[in-house]
Amino acid sequence: MKRQSLVLLLGSLFAVSAALATTYVRVEKDGTKTYSDRPLPGGQPVDLQPAQTYSAPSPVSTDSQRPREEQLLRQADDFRYESCTVSPENNTTFQSPESVSIAVSTSPSLRSGDVITMTVDGQPAGPPNTRSYTMSPAYRGTHTVGVNVADPNGKVICNSTSVFHVQQPGVNAPARQAPPRPRPPPPRPTPH
Repeated sequence: MKRQSLVLLLGSLFAVSAALATTYVRVEKDGTKTYSDRPLPGGQPVDLQPAQTYSAPSPVSTDSQRPREEQLLRQADDFRYESCTVSPENNTTFQSPESVSIAVSTSPSLRSGDVITMTVDGQPAGPPNTRSYTMSPAYRGTHTVGVNVADPNGKVICNSTSVFHVQQPGVNAPARQAPPRPRPPPPRPTPH
């Protein structure tokens, strides 16, 4: 490892010294030019110009130079909710409920002008901006709750879904059947 480090160090020093070295040129009798990094008899040092570089221009307009209204519009276009969540949580199972309460929350709080649309099994659950809904009666099966939050222009900026299950034992379910009647004891033999 030390040997590799030493080789790299010497290589980089050689590259730096070569870059800083003076170059010499000599014009031969036939007009050809001979270049060298060492002084040549009859040669002259070459005056090398620094390499041309490029610097990108600074941005013409920054947000602080824009009108306040335009800044607000850009912020509105870039706004996103951190989360919009539905309860009950996904894959929750309810056993024989009379009803199921459904709620929506957003983080940060709902902005003025934004609209929440909640659906249960594809059907609207109340008017726009309904944040809680009670499904009553709670029918047996799997149910899907969907929530969309849209800005005043109708652009959806947050959505969430949750699936929950309702189990209702049927009339013929073993848990609901009447217990079997006890059998009468067998007759005892009579002595003769």
